[in-house]
Amino acid sequence: MLILGYVATLVAAYLLGSIPTGFLLAKARGVDIRTVGSGNIGATNVFRALGKPAGIFVLLMDALKGFAAVALTLNYYHELNDLLPRMFPVEAITYPVVRLNYALLAGVFTILGHNYTCWLHFKGGKGIATSAGVYVALAPLAVAIALGTWILLFALTRFVSLASIAAAVALPTVVWLTKDSVTLGVVTTALGLLAIAKHKTNIRRLLNGTENRISFKRKGTAP
Repeated sequence: MLILGYVATLVAAYLLGSIPTGFLLAKARGVDIRTVGSGNIGATNVFRALGKPAGIFVLLMDALKGFAAVALTLNYYHELNDLLPRMFPVEAITYPVVRLNYALLAGVFTILGHNYTCWLHFKGGKGIATSAGVYVALAPLAVAIALGTWILLFALTRFVSLASIAAAVALPTVVWLTKDSVTLGVVTTALGLLAIAKHKTNIRRLLNGTENRISFKRKGTAP
């Protein structure tokens, strides 16, 4: 029965993560975000195409997907057990290790849903905001340090990609140093490597000197 619980968790988490927030917001404004800028559906491209409020909204919503998946899994087992007793047995509530495994699964599949959304031919975002939401619930200190790293690199360079890559390195490093769970450390490292891999085109542009910097100067009305 525990296997059914895992399967139900990963399917629900993937579907939550697969909601393409940036694509839907841009579409509501008559823009196919995949055809402008970098073509990515994440907050950075939305920021460039539609402006700061839209970019911030997408950033928060993508982060909320990750946070909600983990927080619900960690904190509402009793309700889930009452709703689906055959899928969420009492062991999942009793043992913290099992509960953490469920939460990790929920986080990982929410990120995978965001990065490879089934609604857009399995092409999605880069997972930075969604990963941050997951780890606000799992390891808030690690997120705080990774966020500080992101802010510092962005302030110095104005490259979102470089700041995001640095944060993807900082997060698993802090998790290994501050958490006792080997599973959490391994999963976080894997997610960090995935985030870096999703930035391969940015890395190429950084090396070629063609990566775009974020500018806060007004350039006129966004489409």
